[in-house]
Amino acid sequence: MKKVFYLKTCDTCRKIMAKFPMKGWELREIKTEPITDEELEEMYKRAGSYEALFSKKSTQLKLQELDVKSLVEEDFKRLLTDHYTFLKRPVFMTDDKIFIGNDKKTLEELRAFFISG
Repeated sequence: MKKVFYLKTCDTCRKIMAKFPMKGWELREIKTEPITDEELEEMYKRAGSYEALFSKKSTQLKLQELDVKSLVEEDFKRLLTDHYTFLKRPVFMTDDKIFIGNDKKTLEELRAFFISG
């Protein structure tokens, strides 16, 4: 399995995906094709927590008047299933690895993954 979860309107997602060969990857645009409960569970298994998958920059936080510091794992899980913008993106997922978001360390690990092939 090789899947990328992204938003087509997200410039950062598009820039990152353009850097790597996407042939053979299933591209999942999460606004038009939301993640399933099963996929979220697979992400959770690889990431180790729902919080690791959660975007603390989501505009929905302010709209829903949420305080991230007061959230617990079950809140993160519920919010991730409620609205696509809560997923930190892009998410590259294989049978045994997951790369979440766009921080420098994640992008370096992703680059090394693609180089090693």
